[in-house]
Amino acid sequence: MTLVQENDQSTPDLEAVKSKQQGAWASGDYAVVGTTLQIVGEQLCETIDLRPGAKVLDVAAGNGNATLAAARRFCDVTSSDYVQALLDKGQERAQAEHLSIAFQKADAEDLPYDDDSFDAVLSTFGVMFTPNQPKAAAELLRVCRSGGKIALANWTPEGFIGQVFKAIGAHIRPAPGVVSPALWGTRARIEELFGDHARSIELVPRQFPFRYLSADHFLEIFRTYYGPVHKAFLALDDDGKKALESDLRAVLDRFNVATDGTLVAPADYVEVIISKA
Repeated sequence: MTLVQENDQSTPDLEAVKSKQQGAWASGDYAVVGTTLQIVGEQLCETIDLRPGAKVLDVAAGNGNATLAAARRFCDVTSSDYVQALLDKGQERAQAEHLSIAFQKADAEDLPYDDDSFDAVLSTFGVMFTPNQPKAAAELLRVCRSGGKIALANWTPEGFIGQVFKAIGAHIRPAPGVVSPALWGTRARIEELFGDHARSIELVPRQFPFRYLSADHFLEIFRTYYGPVHKAFLALDDDGKKALESDLRAVLDRFNVATDGTLVAPADYVEVIISKA
């Protein structure tokens, strides 16, 4: 979840960043937030016209939104993440629906699969957070067969979640030299990472509306269960906590379109559809 100033030319310790990130995503209980995003995985599978029988890999799968969506379409699905607890949550969901899915702990920057193994490689708000972005992109390309599709859902820098991350970054100093994950929501970065190996790249603008009982409810859920926000508050003293909460409330006020006391915050993201050459 690391954000960084774009003009920082320091050489980052990417393994240290990855270890810290892994601890953040393993804290709290991301599944509480993740399950609300299920529609994103369903829409992504529809966008690429995912066909029954396709061999599919979900990378940085979290608790399995895209995983389950692909399995519901009778695909041969492997779900991977580097946080075992999240894979366990996905497996519980699969068992409840009697879906046959392979779950495997795996690092998105070093996938344990052969070249050209999958017809489709998916990731919803997952692989965008890898600290070594070129390496992660290369791995997605490597395991996808020629003519296959890499399909991603990525938050945008100026959208709601991008601004939530920006608010956090103002209080928790980003790791020096690490490129912002929100750039995965821009055409320029996607073409930089994938363009040399793509037949085509399509970016489809989408919105996901975060719906909570109130701004207070959103803050309670994210502060308790969403690892990066949970860790940010733990890292700050009392004054820092108050300042971060104030900044997050300002973001919520700016994006909330509800007028009845609830929170409805439309969050911009893009579906990135890459056809591998």
